[in-house]
Amino acid sequence: MLKAGIIGLPNVGKSTLFNALVASAKAEAANFPFCTIEPNVGVVTVPDERLNVLSRISSSKQVVPTRIEFVDIAGLVKGASQGEGLGNQFLSNIREVDAIVHVVRCFVNDDIIHVAGSVDPARDIETINLELILADLGQIEKRVERIRKQARTSREVQIELTILDKLAKTLDDGKSVRQVDLNEEEIEAIKHLGLLTAKPILYAANVLEDDLANGNDFVQQVRAIAVEDNTQVVIVSAQVETELIELSEEDRAGFLESLGVGEGELKSLIPATYKLLGLRTYFTSGEKETHAWTIKAGMSAPQAAGVIHTDFERGFIRAETISYEDLVNSNSLHAAKEKGLVRIEGKEYIVQEGDVMLFRFNV
Repeated sequence: MLKAGIIGLPNVGKSTLFNALVASAKAEAANFPFCTIEPNVGVVTVPDERLNVLSRISSSKQVVPTRIEFVDIAGLVKGASQGEGLGNQFLSNIREVDAIVHVVRCFVNDDIIHVAGSVDPARDIETINLELILADLGQIEKRVERIRKQARTSREVQIELTILDKLAKTLDDGKSVRQVDLNEEEIEAIKHLGLLTAKPILYAANVLEDDLANGNDFVQQVRAIAVEDNTQVVIVSAQVETELIELSEEDRAGFLESLGVGEGELKSLIPATYKLLGLRTYFTSGEKETHAWTIKAGMSAPQAAGVIHTDFERGFIRAETISYEDLVNSNSLHAAKEKGLVRIEGKEYIVQEGDVMLFRFNV
């Protein structure tokens, strides 16, 4: 299961948001820096209305959604790359995740301390990004020093040094590794370094309940920065998420309606993170269960089958496949087959988002 790390300055609402996402109180959301020291981990289901539709069509007894893992990482501060605020420990926790959700404080509340004394999303983002950049520069410098002598006799090392030089220049300019155009070979060559600014990132703008529907001027600052970083912004409200945990389903609907948002909009962070990780969903559906399966984009049919069981991949013969839209429009698998919409796909087929599949394989 791939991991998304939730990061940000202290007191921006990271742990409160994490608690609400996993509907637990494992992370202590206290009003002072470094209340989270060890990373908290929670597994959440990815909301997907397609599951209920397929379950109805197949008269399934059970629905099994797909899941992702969130890691609540302690607040970073200025100087983290030099060890400030337990920085080395926190940076190592970030190095272990697959993608980053950067929570940015976009609300004013005098009762909640801001480590810099005021709310300024652009400054806060710059503080975090600079620490990640400095950490990556340090990592690259150590690597270059370690392998420079080997470059005299190794073509492979020469190539790596060329890549590292290009990355160092980008980082020196205050830009992230994400903004460097690397081919597959170059990406593979630096993968072992676990560079922080190479990880995909999205910004979660944390607002108070009155700004959840439309955002505010702080959110606009975050959006402008996200455009430069070629990523997206999701508006969240840790305050609202926390309040909803205590409400019944009926009261939840009424509360959200009063705020001008729906359940899907409120939970948009989860599917946005899922996509950020480069994940796709395909389905199996029958009377026993309708099941969502997680794969990486670009996986072949045998690889997708292997997500269910390794025997499925080894013994793969073919996959009876239909798109979600074609199945829904047909309203039954039998009707879809009569229309010729069910395809027989072989080992070379690249599974598409929303495919509904039945695998045939040798034991």
